[in-house]
Amino acid sequence: METKMMNIKIEKAKTSKINQVDFNNLAFGNVFTDHMLVCDYKEGSWKVPEIIPYQPISLDPSAKIFHYGQSIFEGMKAYKDEKGDVFLFRPTDNCKRLNISAKRMAIPEIPEDYFMEGLMALLKLEKDWIPQTPGSSLYIRPFIFASGTGFHASPADEYKFIIAFAPSGAYFSGKVKVLIEEKYSRSANGGVGFAKAGGNYAGQFYPTQLALEKGYNQVIWTDDNTHEYIEEAGAMNIFVRINDTLLTAPTSDRILDGITRKSILKIAQDEGIAVEERKITVAEIIEAANNGSLKEMFGAGTAAVISPISTFGFRDVDYDLPELSDNYATMLKNRITDIQYNRAEDKFGWRVKL
Repeated sequence: METKMMNIKIEKAKTSKINQVDFNNLAFGNVFTDHMLVCDYKEGSWKVPEIIPYQPISLDPSAKIFHYGQSIFEGMKAYKDEKGDVFLFRPTDNCKRLNISAKRMAIPEIPEDYFMEGLMALLKLEKDWIPQTPGSSLYIRPFIFASGTGFHASPADEYKFIIAFAPSGAYFSGKVKVLIEEKYSRSANGGVGFAKAGGNYAGQFYPTQLALEKGYNQVIWTDDNTHEYIEEAGAMNIFVRINDTLLTAPTSDRILDGITRKSILKIAQDEGIAVEERKITVAEIIEAANNGSLKEMFGAGTAAVISPISTFGFRDVDYDLPELSDNYATMLKNRITDIQYNRAEDKFGWRVKL
């Protein structure tokens, strides 16, 4: 992707950590590259981004991020193909969604050219960090938080936008056992569930811990009012296959507009699969499990792309899903990852080359 680069100041690290990294044994999001991009919002405008060595951040104890939680983020990846060329997957969608989150959290929106040009400049500097072992990628974390100070309960007057990279190995979650949640809610009508706000994830941790104690890996969230409708799986969008129809909940105030979700819907339609975006009741899933028409359930998100569900629990009863050789989950994941790693034609225009 060609960009007219703004005057981004680059301060290079004196030494690189890259030789200390075992690229064949990378955990997810634990190792960080040599540099990060930083951009400050002060006096009513975003300043010119800078690339500096990866380092701790110094903040005043009264910084509003600590007190009022103005914090949003995105998750995306960069990929290397067999030739060593570097690609992004739908990056402008991440920028647009970051700004949707920013608006909801009363954070100033980041200009798209700051986001894209800053990201591209940082990728060019750090491209040697992008692993080429199968399934590996460079995880990209753009985020914005309130750095302005004061104990008054109001939006901050200063913010910090940062992009940091973490080379990560293949994300194998295996088959997942999930619990349908009936007490706790991830989000509510009129709330911030559709935004990638840090607090959304913090609020999930306790109910998920309770599910872990019962032997489950994750929680399926239901609507906040009646708990009759399934909405998301952990931090992922959820898909259900009944017979040969693929179902997913419609996006709303409560449900994140996932980029992997949108991609799955498009590819499924391209494959001729019947797709429905509609409310899905817990009762409908139980009935389908009992009569054999429930074929698959899986989560969809950036980290794992697709995470198949092997069992779901509801009111002390576990329901096992069948193991199908012709499952949608594997086919859809292969279609998406083949586009991401430049192994197949990208008829949708999603792949962006560095």
